[in-house]
Amino acid sequence: MTTTLQNLPIGVQDFEELRSKNFLYVDKTRLIYELVSTSKYYFLSRPRRFGKSLLLSTLKAFFLGKKDLFKGLAIESLESEWREHPVLYLDLNSENYNDVETLENRLDMIVSKWEDVYGANDKERSLAARFEGVIRRAYEKTGRQVVILVDEYEKPLLAAIEKSELQDTFRNILRAFYSVLKSMDACIRFALLTGVTKFGHLSIFSSLNNLKDISMDSRYFNVCGIDKDEMTTVLRPYVERLAEKQSMSIDEAYAEIKRRYDGYHFTKDAVDGIYNPFSVLWTLDSLDFGSYWFSTGTPSYLVTLLKSHDYNLERLTTEEVTADVLSAIDSDDPVPLFFQSGYLTIKGYDPEFCSYSLGFPNEEVREGFFRYLMPAYVPKEVGNSGFQIMNFVKELRTGRVDDFMTRLKSFLAESPYLLVRELENHYQNVLYILCNLCGLYTRAEYHTSQGRIDMTIETDKYVYIFEFKFNKTAELALQQIKDNNYTLPFQSSGKQIVCLGVNFSSKIRNIDNYLVE
Repeated sequence: MTTTLQNLPIGVQDFEELRSKNFLYVDKTRLIYELVSTSKYYFLSRPRRFGKSLLLSTLKAFFLGKKDLFKGLAIESLESEWREHPVLYLDLNSENYNDVETLENRLDMIVSKWEDVYGANDKERSLAARFEGVIRRAYEKTGRQVVILVDEYEKPLLAAIEKSELQDTFRNILRAFYSVLKSMDACIRFALLTGVTKFGHLSIFSSLNNLKDISMDSRYFNVCGIDKDEMTTVLRPYVERLAEKQSMSIDEAYAEIKRRYDGYHFTKDAVDGIYNPFSVLWTLDSLDFGSYWFSTGTPSYLVTLLKSHDYNLERLTTEEVTADVLSAIDSDDPVPLFFQSGYLTIKGYDPEFCSYSLGFPNEEVREGFFRYLMPAYVPKEVGNSGFQIMNFVKELRTGRVDDFMTRLKSFLAESPYLLVRELENHYQNVLYILCNLCGLYTRAEYHTSQGRIDMTIETDKYVYIFEFKFNKTAELALQQIKDNNYTLPFQSSGKQIVCLGVNFSSKIRNIDNYLVE
C-alpha cells in the first residue's frame, strides 16, 4: 500500500480532538442535522462502545458553534446559522455507584462545575433545584436556550441491578434530577439522553412524556455504529490493508469482518446489519482479527441475573418477544437487558403478532458469551474453557465417545451449584454452553423436521445425536431417538452416526448411565 491513510480513532471519543488531529471520522452529521432540526428531546439506547459518547461530543461541538470542525462534512452545507448555545454535559460513566453517596457526590461535582460558570444560589438546596437554577441562569446570561447532553444516564441503576432497595433510591434521585428537563422546557433548545438500557420510561422519565425514543427508529438505525455502505466506501482502504496483511482477498476479508462483527439490528425492518464500530476499528488498526469488544467488558451483571433466576439459556434465542418486552428492563425477564446490552439482536419480525425473534448478532458475541458463561456454570478446576473444549472436540473428532462422556461427568461431579433450585435446568444449561462452544469447531444443531433433538454435534467424520433424560433411563432416551427418526437428516452425509441416550440422576447429581448405538 502506498496511499497514506488517516489514523483510526482508537480510544478517541472527543470530536474536537478527532477532527483537529486528523483522525478518520465516519460522517454521521446528516443524521445529526435531522435530529437537531426535527425535535427537541431524545433518548437513544445502544450497546457499550458503540459510539454514543462520540455522538454526544459531536453534538456538543455543533451547539458550541465550532463550524471549522465540520469542514467537509455533510452538515456544513445544511446548517446556515451556527449559533453558539450553552451546553451542559452530564457523564455518569466514570463511577461504580456502590452506594447513595457516590451518586450524590458525582451529581454534586458536575453541578458545581456548571455553577462555577453560570453562578449559584444558596437557596437552591437539592441537586434538582441546583440543576434547574443552572439552566435558568445559563439561559438568562447568554440569551440562548440550553443544550443538555447525558452520557450513560442509567449507569447507577445497572450497578445496583441486584440490590433492589439501592436501585429504588437511585431511581428516585435520578427521576427528580431528570424531571427538571420538563419544568425548564422554555429554557432548553435540545436534549439527548443516552445509555445502554431503557429503565422504564414510567419510572425514570415519568414526567418526560415528550421524550422521543429513537432507539428502534429506522430513520436513525445507523446514527451509531458502522453500516454496510460505510464499510465498503470510507473503510475500504483499511480493509484492503488488512486483507494484504492477512494474505486474503478483499472479499474474504469483508466476509470475515461480517461474520465476526456485523449483524446488529435495531429496527424491525432492517435489511442490513450494523457493524460493531469498536471491534471493526481495532481490527483494521491492529491488522488482526480478535474479540475486541467482548474483551473490554464482561457482562457480569447479566450472568448474575441469569443464575439468580435459574434461567434456561436456550430461551435467550428461541422465544419470541414483543416490543413492550424489549423495553421492560424493570421486569424479571433478562431478555430485554441482553438485547439492549448488545448480546442479542433482532433476527426476525412477525407483523401479525408484532413479535420479534432474537439471536446472537455475530461470532464475536456468541463465542465470547459462552466462553464467559462456562466458568459460571462449571467448577473452575474443570472449567478452563480453552483446554477443556479443545479436548472435547478432539474426542468427538476421533470417535472417543467414552472419553467424552467421562469428561462430561467431571463437569458435573464438582459443580459449585449443588443447591440450585432447578437441578435439571442447570444440567440443560451446562449442555447448552458445551454444545455451543464445541460448535465453534464443529457443527452444532438443535432442530430437525422430525422434532427437537437435545444436542447434535457434527464433525468431518461423525454425527453425534444426544438425547438426555432426567430421573428416567438411558434406554428411554435412546428409544426416543429411534422413535422420532432423529438420524434421518444425516443418513446421506456419509458420516458415521453415533446415538447416545443419557440419563441424569438427581440422587447422585450426575449422569448415572448412558447407552451408545
